[in-house]
Amino acid sequence: MGYLIAIAMVISTIMIWRVCVILFWRPYAVRKHFRKQGVTGPPCYSFLHGSLHDMKIMMKDARKTIMDKHSHDITQRVLPHYHIWSSLYGERFLYWYGTEPRICITDAELVKEILSNKFGFYEKPKVRPSIVTLMGNGLLLVTGVDWVKHRRILNAAFSMDKLKGMISRMAACTISMLDEWKRQLAIEAKNKSLTIEMCEEFRELTSAIIAHTFFGTSFAHGKEAFNAQTKLQHLIAASSFDVFIPGIQYIPTRKNLEIWKLDRKITKSLQCIIESRLNSQSDSSFYGDDLLDIMMDTKNDGPNKLNMNEIMEECKTFFFAGHEATSHLLVWTVFLLSLHKDWQEKLRQEVMQICGMEIPDPDMLSKLKMVNMVLLEALRLYCPVIELVRMASKDMKLGDLMIPRGTGLVIPITMIHRSKEYWGEDSNDFNPMRFINGASKAAKHPNALLPFSMGPRNCIGQNFSMMQAKTVIALILQRFSWSLSPDYQHAPDKNLTLQPQHGLPIIVKPLQL
Repeated sequence: MGYLIAIAMVISTIMIWRVCVILFWRPYAVRKHFRKQGVTGPPCYSFLHGSLHDMKIMMKDARKTIMDKHSHDITQRVLPHYHIWSSLYGERFLYWYGTEPRICITDAELVKEILSNKFGFYEKPKVRPSIVTLMGNGLLLVTGVDWVKHRRILNAAFSMDKLKGMISRMAACTISMLDEWKRQLAIEAKNKSLTIEMCEEFRELTSAIIAHTFFGTSFAHGKEAFNAQTKLQHLIAASSFDVFIPGIQYIPTRKNLEIWKLDRKITKSLQCIIESRLNSQSDSSFYGDDLLDIMMDTKNDGPNKLNMNEIMEECKTFFFAGHEATSHLLVWTVFLLSLHKDWQEKLRQEVMQICGMEIPDPDMLSKLKMVNMVLLEALRLYCPVIELVRMASKDMKLGDLMIPRGTGLVIPITMIHRSKEYWGEDSNDFNPMRFINGASKAAKHPNALLPFSMGPRNCIGQNFSMMQAKTVIALILQRFSWSLSPDYQHAPDKNLTLQPQHGLPIIVKPLQL
């Protein structure tokens, strides 16, 4: 008995020591380590909270502001802590995300070194369980050999030949949306225009496209999963600056009960889609070539096989990430073209010259140079992902900095995309002509544009997203002109991804052809 008590005391002492190291010694040692290298940051370190309390207050105050609709300098609204701390401590500064030290990195060459590393020295950090519930433990979040396996299998679904074959389905979903606009205009015959909430329109459109192209089903079948993920996204974003205590996800709090409820809805909806696909396969040795078929292909075995749980998690990942980024890219592109009518007309002329009133095919889309330039500028100014985080898996030398193991490296994309050093004095202006010679030559550094990250963990769906956006914008330009509603309030907001806080009401008018 005494032997067991002694073991328990030793274990307890070790655990208490580790807690003391994390909560007290580590903050002191890390701050001292970086101070010697000339890197400082906010002096206040709150027990458990780190800098989270200050960040939460700054974000709350920023969300109360309404910007001039012609201003694209959004850093102080969506990343107010970076805006304030970089002005006080320089572009490289140290802060604490709870008990995790983080250092801000805005140097494009150092960013390239971090994101291009192939040896796992800068890994994706572990995220909160609620994020895993939302996004699924799929390609976005898995690491190491699991990521290699998932990426190898999923690459087949994103080959250019596969993507080109999806354009007709993308167009069909878009034309269905535009026909509904025409129907609403016909009902309101007195008015020659219609006000549409674009955030909701594009969310449903991109969700429908994902459902059709990746899962061979309709938006109606996946609607419950999409809606549950949207509610879950708002719930998680609201608590992103709260202190996370390991194990709290198992306590039946009001928030956790709601998360569990939404997760059950998502899982049930995806199970129905997967079971329907299984039942539709009369010959179990034959599978098609969409994403779901590729994941379920029984010819894949051994190290190349995904089990049913992994398939479910990947479905969550692509249901969320597959439509989220493209939806907001379309929203911000329409916003920018509503402000810059000259560019809206230039793009319309290009589309009519190359496509006429035909549905764009892959060859036509590749020739839409100005459409591509505008989309790239929209991604620069209003990138859906506003920051990336990596974790040093061992003590590393990064440029002239020595980074201790366990330090988070934060890459604020929004700030890099507005750096005058890389983009010039007009870095906050809408100027698609900067991309006339392509993305790599638009700035003074070839990697200053990071909408889809870079390196081995770049976004697997970037070609799909751009092809979809080109198709949708081209079809709208063929049929409608639009302008910004006077009810619009310019308030870009970080809700995990960048989106208008108060929506995007747009006035559309049918073209008289």
